[in-house]
Amino acid sequence: MAKRLLVVESPGKVKKLSQILGADWIVRASCGHIRELSNDGEDSLGFTMDGSSVQCRYIPRDQRAKETIQKLKDAVRQVNEVILATDPDREGETIAWHLKEALNLKDPKRVVYTEITESAVRAAISHPRKLDVNLVGAGLCRDCLDKLVGYKGSPLVWALNNGAKSVGRVQSATLHLICRREREIVAFVPQDYWSVWVDYAEGFRGFYKGILCDGVEEPKSETEVNDDTTYKSNESLESTRVLSEAEANRLVEEAKKHPHQIIKYEGKITSRQPPPPFITSTLQQAAGSRLKFAPEKTMQIAQKLYEAGLITYMRTDSVMLSPEFCDSVRKWLEENDPENVPPKTTRHKSSKTAQEAHEAVRPTDVFRPSAHLRIELSTDEFNLYVLIWKRAVASLCRPAQLRKTLVITQSGQILWQARGQVVEFFGYAKYWLNLSKDALLPNLQQGQMLSLADSGHEKKQTQPPPRYSEPKLVQLMERKGIGRPSTYSPTIATLKKRGYVELMKDNLKPTVLGLEVDEFLQKALPDLLETEFTAKMEDALDAIASGKQPWQQYLTNWNQSYFVPALAKAKTVPVAVSKVSNSSDRNFDKSRTRCPQCNNHLVKIPSSKVKKKYFLKCVSGCENVVLFWSEYSKSWEAPRSQSAKEKDISPEKSKTSPTTLTTFPCPVCKKSLEEYCYTKDGQDKKLLRCSDSKSRIDAKHKDVAFFYTAKGWWSPKFGNLEVTSGKGLKKKSGKK
Repeated sequence: MAKRLLVVESPGKVKKLSQILGADWIVRASCGHIRELSNDGEDSLGFTMDGSSVQCRYIPRDQRAKETIQKLKDAVRQVNEVILATDPDREGETIAWHLKEALNLKDPKRVVYTEITESAVRAAISHPRKLDVNLVGAGLCRDCLDKLVGYKGSPLVWALNNGAKSVGRVQSATLHLICRREREIVAFVPQDYWSVWVDYAEGFRGFYKGILCDGVEEPKSETEVNDDTTYKSNESLESTRVLSEAEANRLVEEAKKHPHQIIKYEGKITSRQPPPPFITSTLQQAAGSRLKFAPEKTMQIAQKLYEAGLITYMRTDSVMLSPEFCDSVRKWLEENDPENVPPKTTRHKSSKTAQEAHEAVRPTDVFRPSAHLRIELSTDEFNLYVLIWKRAVASLCRPAQLRKTLVITQSGQILWQARGQVVEFFGYAKYWLNLSKDALLPNLQQGQMLSLADSGHEKKQTQPPPRYSEPKLVQLMERKGIGRPSTYSPTIATLKKRGYVELMKDNLKPTVLGLEVDEFLQKALPDLLETEFTAKMEDALDAIASGKQPWQQYLTNWNQSYFVPALAKAKTVPVAVSKVSNSSDRNFDKSRTRCPQCNNHLVKIPSSKVKKKYFLKCVSGCENVVLFWSEYSKSWEAPRSQSAKEKDISPEKSKTSPTTLTTFPCPVCKKSLEEYCYTKDGQDKKLLRCSDSKSRIDAKHKDVAFFYTAKGWWSPKFGNLEVTSGKGLKKKSGKK
């Protein structure tokens, strides 16, 4: 009989850990959180605050959690020792505490590892510790804070009667960033300007820099910054902006009148330091810009890689790498790329709030052959693994060496400037390319006279600030201190799910609903939208996690000193929906459809559950007036009850549409194709599909569909279906 029980969070880890630990262990999963605050008491908060104390009441999250708790209790009775091995972060510590409470464990051992490898797991088990009550306190405080803000604040926006669903501590502050940028875009007034240039016969182009005053202005030093939200974004060169066409023409004429001479020639070698290894936020940013993954998708795939033992834990804000991993990368470089071995191991600095006990996101084994992984992993999993591998290796390589050249020429009183850059040694960029393309200048000398080949100008226009992409928003949330590594992805996913934002050309745009909610909250709960205010709350949670502040005292003080008076004031704000700044008609339905009760305009309410992506609702007081688009009648209709729908179904339509077996072979499995009849948009249609219903759900069969056309059966993938003698149709047996 097994003597020890190891409880982890994810079922995906069970098999791997069971293989590592052997038959003397039982490995079970909690499947994440097993308990949550109940929905009883005042405002269904599930906790009460009395003075400076907080009394929480917890219940199983759902039926599955109830069953999980019972199974874990059964497992506990079979063993002599229970070890809690939930994830190595604040949330994981909180889940471990809930397991202790739900399973009535007196003094369970807690182990932490950041990679699922035999050495790491066995080392962790040999050094167990007690539960960290400070980390648990921070986790419980976050849960109470989030529920307090959500349950007390959300009714404010429900009163808008426009489909708004929720207010959130991190969610609303993030929405405000997106809405504020949208208002900047709407208010932006473009201005024309001109970029003036000269082409020299020696083979390079110079751009207008300015007028010679007392001497040559020293160029500003360029700061090299690694930005994981952009990939291969080389900006086009242009001159100092000229604000009128007349001035641009004058500069061109002056350039043609006077001889040109080099008055400053500067060339130097600069080093570009390698970027640090991934933390949660930079992983989401890089995967978004290079692989086009949403933050939520990045974390889902990273979770699978972690559970498979391929990478370290993916929720971290530390760039630290273990000495063992640094040594293994150095050994790999010595064997495969000796020129890239640095004199000493590169060290990167984490942020002040980072948990240095954690490591950065990195591969567990740098020597693992990629050829094997390409077969074992899906395409997305393999691509993300390679991204993590390259970044980790790059972070420990030599700096890149760049030869930068600056040339300033003079014609009359006008200065022109050209810049060049050539990569002399790629260094880390061999694995993580984030350098601009080479811009090669010819060999030139100080004081050299030049021959003008051409001069001209190009009219341009200032552009509004861009909308945030998902990687850019994650970067902004991190810089502003909104949320923590585990909350970036869920927050953005919630904003999209609520219909507050939508993706437009890979950028996040607030919907009319999102703008209305944000505009109302600016009046009702303005402090909650300010990033500094939200960041201070995160700092307070960090202070609780480090034992500097009792969590119950902080929560009760925050509630009494800020939230109670803020809510009281918010309830005095008029709830009538005001017009948003970028929509003159509040997104009213453009058709002639009016409310059947009050005859006022109807408002579009975003919804991902309907085909048209929105439905119509009256916001003038007629609460029950909701209209949905009918493809059959091509009009807006009120929803019918299920019984009414059933009455409209004729006996003939209620029968299963007959399928007819053909002698045509399926192009994938060679079984017979069947003819399937269906109705779409009021029209009778038919297609050929594989007759094996089990095979049809296979990914290989997803393109097996031949549609009936005037020229016969046709498939977008397999083309026309050739009809030969003897091919025909026959009724499929067993079908009526």
